[in-house]
Amino acid sequence: MTPEEETICLELIVHAGTGRAEAFAGLEAAKAGDFPGAAAHLAESEQALGGAHTAQTRLLAGEAQGVGMTPSLLLVHAQDQLMTAIAERGLIAELIELYRRLDDRDAR
Repeated sequence: MTPEEETICLELIVHAGTGRAEAFAGLEAAKAGDFPGAAAHLAESEQALGGAHTAQTRLLAGEAQGVGMTPSLLLVHAQDQLMTAIAERGLIAELIELYRRLDDRDAR
């Protein structure tokens, strides 16, 4: 793995971690009834995960150009962090919607 590939893997990990943390912050905001705050955190999560996708695309572009990389534990970890963050963000978005519906129902 080249130093550039290592850097890209670390970018994936950092962006995925930020996306995951923002999604969970959104869930905490929703639990507190702060739905605008929850939406803001989800938007930040989406932006961070977009950064991870950009890094991932750079790796995929190299592969498509015939400049593949040798799989490593760092790459596997980076991909795992990204996929987990994406899955968690999707579930958290659904939970926030449920909190919103419960809040609306209780307000009636």
